[in-house]
Amino acid sequence: MHELSIALGIVDLATEEMQRHPGARARAVHLQLGALSGVVKDALLSAYELACEESPLEGARLVIEEVPVEILCPRCGKSQPVMDIQNMRCRICHTASAEVVKGRELEIVAIEIDSNSPGDTN
Repeated sequence: MHELSIALGIVDLATEEMQRHPGARARAVHLQLGALSGVVKDALLSAYELACEESPLEGARLVIEEVPVEILCPRCGKSQPVMDIQNMRCRICHTASAEVVKGRELEIVAIEIDSNSPGDTN
């Protein structure tokens, strides 16, 4: 299950970022996950729970934004959603394209933190 190694990487990156905010606690890690990333969302969520145990991120949620596949349609000349990931054709004009512009994402886009600094109103 490669989702566990991915989850460990997410925890490592988020922990590294949290070290820049002494005294802060992570509430959530926001991740974009493309349909073509090769990662199973439910498996990643389970692996993340394990990876967070006894880490600075323990208790922080993993919020996943699923990113649909879009291709650059040669006929329409712009980014268009596909009919489905098994049929890489423009949903508008049905032209096939192998030029994927969205859908491979696997990236942390935000970390929600609670700061324990004096005078903080969070």
